[in-house]
Amino acid sequence: MLDQVREEARQAAEQICEVAKLQKGQILVVGCSTSEVAGHKVGSSSSPEIGKAIFDGLMEVLAPKGIYLAAQCCEHLNRAIIVEGAAVPNAEICNVVPQPKAGSSFATAAYHGFSHPVAVEFIRADAGLDIGGTLIGMHMKHVAVPVRLECKHIGQAILLAARVRPKFIGGDRAMYDETLK
Repeated sequence: MLDQVREEARQAAEQICEVAKLQKGQILVVGCSTSEVAGHKVGSSSSPEIGKAIFDGLMEVLAPKGIYLAAQCCEHLNRAIIVEGAAVPNAEICNVVPQPKAGSSFATAAYHGFSHPVAVEFIRADAGLDIGGTLIGMHMKHVAVPVRLECKHIGQAILLAARVRPKFIGGDRAMYDETLK
């Protein structure tokens, strides 16, 4: 199962990078319920092994592209974000270390997998993956747009994805720059 989960995470990362046209230095926020991935109710069966498999699959794609991963913690840590310090050089840092049942197994894997991990309360990501209904919207830039990936699940968890686009403020929508889609 772990190899399958890692491969599905890798595929999801490839697809969201392509659809969202992510560039070096941009941020992909990921919320993940390893319980849901394993086919259980969210928060009921945290799995460090699944968290690491998903982290490894994502980083296989993101690291070579220079795209930062922001790992969302669970509600026990108020959905704080674990990210490489270089992604948020001027952010206010929180003093917390996630644990599998207090922060999430996925965020814990990210904390131990990053070179210089930091925790922040808020981030404004350029795209996102929601694995198992973890509600990542609070960490997306405005305006988030849902995207449909070929990869619909990671393990047993439903996979939802989003990208952002610039806001429409005044003017005629017909003047929207098609290159920003």
